[in-house]
Amino acid sequence: MSDIERMPPLAAGTMTDAQRAAAAELAAGPRGGVKGPFIALLRSPELMRRLQKVGEYLRYESSLEPRISEFLMLVVSRHWTQQYEWAVHVPLALEAGVKRETIESLADACRPAAMAADEALAYDFADELLRNRGVSDATYGATTARFGERGVMDMLGVLGYFSTVSIVLNVAHTPAASAASIPLPMLPR
Repeated sequence: MSDIERMPPLAAGTMTDAQRAAAAELAAGPRGGVKGPFIALLRSPELMRRLQKVGEYLRYESSLEPRISEFLMLVVSRHWTQQYEWAVHVPLALEAGVKRETIESLADACRPAAMAADEALAYDFADELLRNRGVSDATYGATTARFGERGVMDMLGVLGYFSTVSIVLNVAHTPAASAASIPLPMLPR
């Protein structure tokens, strides 16, 4: 597989009116510009507009506390071996209170040993869903008891949205903006 960026940033002069409008809307929001997955997504400006609204809700307005959201974002990044998202979200997860050793275990594709109880529930829910394409009644019950139905839906939103973003970035070969403070090694295939 080539590491050549397949969908590099579009030059302003080559954008359609719809792309320019979508880029301006994104730049006016909390992200402040077209970067990461939105570089590739700009090829479908209406999809980008709609998808970024979902991401904006999940990152900034979700019922989940930032520590759990950022933790789940790292679980998804590890699942897809997504370097860009990993590099962006490691510092945010550390700032939100996820322990460094927890992130190091995730990077090594291991179940972290010393997670907080709510992180362990979130991990088990995400891991089971990503591996099995569903969750057991026991996992669903424990997760709902802790996070409520809205929290479970927001967790599903984080997992689904960041899977979509990871797929876009992986196919586009979007490079990580910077190296992660905790590296994400490639997994054997």
